[in-house]
Amino acid sequence: GLIWLFVPALTLILGITIGVLVIVWLEREISAAIQQRIGPEYAGPLGILQALADGTKLLFKEDLLPSRGDIPLFSIGPSIAVISILLSYLVIPFGYRLVLADLSIGVSLWISISSIAPIGLLISGYGSNNKYSFSGGLRAAAQSISYEIPLTLCVLSISLLSNSSSTVDIVEAQSQYGFLGWNMWRQPIGFIVFLISSLAECERLPFDLPEAEEELVAGYQTEYSGIKYGLFYVASYLNLLVSSLFVTVLYLGGWNFSMPYISIPELFGINKMAGIFGMTIGIFITLAKAYLFLFISITTRW
Repeated sequence: GLIWLFVPALTLILGITIGVLVIVWLEREISAAIQQRIGPEYAGPLGILQALADGTKLLFKEDLLPSRGDIPLFSIGPSIAVISILLSYLVIPFGYRLVLADLSIGVSLWISISSIAPIGLLISGYGSNNKYSFSGGLRAAAQSISYEIPLTLCVLSISLLSNSSSTVDIVEAQSQYGFLGWNMWRQPIGFIVFLISSLAECERLPFDLPEAEEELVAGYQTEYSGIKYGLFYVASYLNLLVSSLFVTVLYLGGWNFSMPYISIPELFGINKMAGIFGMTIGIFITLAKAYLFLFISITTRW
């Protein structure tokens, strides 16, 4: 019984990790295509093992510590950034009743938890004892706090529209009229503001002020090496994936994809989105919508 208690959480973490590796591979392939380059091709078929190879390399690299830095803060910073973002996945529904924690304050919990990540970046910059790192940490905190305000207003407006703060209820509220009931059509300005704020939260171009390679070398991660350096990249892509999933849940109808009054499960002769087949369709639809947003954000960068 104790083992089965951890199985859903571990399954989710495994799925998220694979998702992050796919995003890293996509980033390289899309950037290569846009710049008319080949991209990764030697590590596995189509270069799909390149991200795994990079992760292994970082794992075995020497973990250097700044001689005059605050070592406890320096070490704990990347962990805070990764753990706080991982906790956000608790409230994301991937399908009908396929959510780790269906809380009545789901979206509020996500907003609260996402506010912790900038503290990790600020701690990292401060613990490095380096003016460039500290400037990057301050910039990261300032940018995140600034863009969290419009992000929160967008989320609150969706909660009021759906009459609930539960992510499952928000998806259910959009399912009544098929894709015409998506919040993207009901709140187009909020949708655009949410997209822009999400890019800023993930520190993606054109909002790469915290890293600012031209003037800050690499911002808050300048002094990092080895696996700690890798954790910042993991946190960045985890954040991008969680933002994409929340765009899907809040604005694109979540696991539902149907024409008005004709739902896909009924076409396949399924009464409800239950069972293995229904769950598989739900997960596929959710991820397809999320990766569409990912494609847009990666293309915007390159």
